[in-house]
Amino acid sequence: MLRLLFLIPFFPFAGFAALALGGRRLGRRAAVVGAGSVGLSALATLVLSAAFLISPPRGYAYTQTLWTWMKVGGFAPGISLYLDALSLVMVLVISIVSFLIHVYSGSFMSAGEGRRFFAYMNLFVGFMLTLVLADNLVLLYLGWEGVGLCSYLLIGFWYKDAANGRAARKAFIVTRVGDTSMAIGLFLLFARLGTLDIQELLRLASAHWQAGSGLAVAAALLLLGGALGKSAQLPLQTWLPDAMAGPTPVSALIHAATMVTAGVYLIARTNVLFSLAPHVRLLVAVIGAVTLLLAGFSALVQRDIKRVLAYSTISQVGYMFLALGVGAWSAAIFHFMTHAFFKALLFLAAGVVIKSLADEHDMFRMGGLRKQLPLAFWTFLAGAASLSALPLITAGFYSKDLILWDAWSSASGSGWLWAAGLAGAFLTSIYTFRMVFLTFFGRARARAGSLPGFSIKAPLVALAALSLAGGFVEAPGVPLLSRFLHHALPPFKQAAGIGAGAQLVFEVIAAAASLAGIYLAYQLFLRRPAGAGALAASSAGGLLHRWWFSGWGFDWFYDHGFVLPYSWLARAGRSDLPDLAFTGAARLAAAAGRLLGRTQTGRTRWYAAGIAAGAIIILLLTVN
Repeated sequence: MLRLLFLIPFFPFAGFAALALGGRRLGRRAAVVGAGSVGLSALATLVLSAAFLISPPRGYAYTQTLWTWMKVGGFAPGISLYLDALSLVMVLVISIVSFLIHVYSGSFMSAGEGRRFFAYMNLFVGFMLTLVLADNLVLLYLGWEGVGLCSYLLIGFWYKDAANGRAARKAFIVTRVGDTSMAIGLFLLFARLGTLDIQELLRLASAHWQAGSGLAVAAALLLLGGALGKSAQLPLQTWLPDAMAGPTPVSALIHAATMVTAGVYLIARTNVLFSLAPHVRLLVAVIGAVTLLLAGFSALVQRDIKRVLAYSTISQVGYMFLALGVGAWSAAIFHFMTHAFFKALLFLAAGVVIKSLADEHDMFRMGGLRKQLPLAFWTFLAGAASLSALPLITAGFYSKDLILWDAWSSASGSGWLWAAGLAGAFLTSIYTFRMVFLTFFGRARARAGSLPGFSIKAPLVALAALSLAGGFVEAPGVPLLSRFLHHALPPFKQAAGIGAGAQLVFEVIAAAASLAGIYLAYQLFLRRPAGAGALAASSAGGLLHRWWFSGWGFDWFYDHGFVLPYSWLARAGRSDLPDLAFTGAARLAAAAGRLLGRTQTGRTRWYAAGIAAGAIIILLLTVN
């Protein structure tokens, strides 16, 4: 059965080919082809998962080599797929969540734009599945660059609006910075270890490099650079809020289970390299902790509901980096899974609200929608509760609580990292329920339009159920997911001297932080909204509000430090010698064209005379 592994990425690619070649005659059937192909991929994933669990392959890993990609000297990477516990969890989440988003998109997107939209979406899913199933870093890099290309196409999908084109270019350029770092890292690894086969590379690195060696540190830093770009972590996080320019299903796909978690997967897959570079691994934790706090403060002051969710994604991926940095590999993947469920749900429910209000994004122009859009309200509430880690009943509570506990109890953890994570949890509850109260409670400021159909309702209900119940695979005392992932990832190393009952105390503290944030949001944005307005209007509050609203000034810094100087140099160099040569050649061609154009008089006698003269000249040249 595992020999059918290639079908998982094959179906989305086949759907892309059918949509790209099908032409306009597909019409509404484009949605069927797009969603159906991803649905077949999800079905294949479920069947192969059952086969893997019932009859595990030797070593809990299966490799399928389809063909040799290239062969240059001793370098012969293959189109090879690798299925183990880590990649199995990744493809399960990616294929199922992507299928639900595709079903939702069938009613969300108009028929006229459906074929191009679903073609891009299928290509995106195909490349992401290739990325997580790749047996070698060359194929992984192909999927890595593929999702980058597709993100450009999807973010700028409505390209007639210049702002959307700028957002797409920004995402493409900023992530290229990280991709360049990763490419250099691949060159370094091959030059020193002679292979890019992931499992062989990790074995050789462990055998030949000592912990803390310069080569291990350099390789880990370069790979980390790639992960920071794709996963929108400091200092390469600025592209993600602007990525909201794309259609809402695109936002759900990019933010939930695909592109932004590629960096998390890369670090987890190459965990041996980061274990050999402990200082770099600590840097991963620090970057995650700082990012989750900075993004949380920015989410607290946004007006656009999708930008709140965008900053929330940056913050939640920060939690995953925090877990990776303290060696809690399984906890990071667990939070990846629960985050995929509740973040996809929040984006899709927000899309219902936005579309019903004629493309209104500003939460301060909404209000009172819980009665007009009851399904959107209840499903959004389920996602918000999970994002806020509402105790005991939500998936987000179990995954975030595990990260907080591991940050404290890990042999690589610290009280500062735990405190940053706890503060981030408190902030998350505030900005999340600020969204809920502003959008669905209070005075109705707009009248909602059409209600969603079945193809929109079904994904919302399914994702709501997963957002609530998905955490029980790793409930305290029943760590099913961690036990399974330990076949592919190192086990968690707890610090010495941690008491058996300490975890319960920290769970109570985390639950209290979540509930306190929800209560504060209730007081500030529902019961006494004037107080929040007065706080924002004060001199200090206004300054912080503008600073956080602008993303802590990172865009201003990059614009003035890089973009504007580069643009000035480009304008200043417009008249340099190479440009003058090319400009002169163009002007000469244009002048010759104008001169020849004067011969086109429309007079038949002149044309006949010209033909005769040309014939005579040719004869004379031939005779001589």
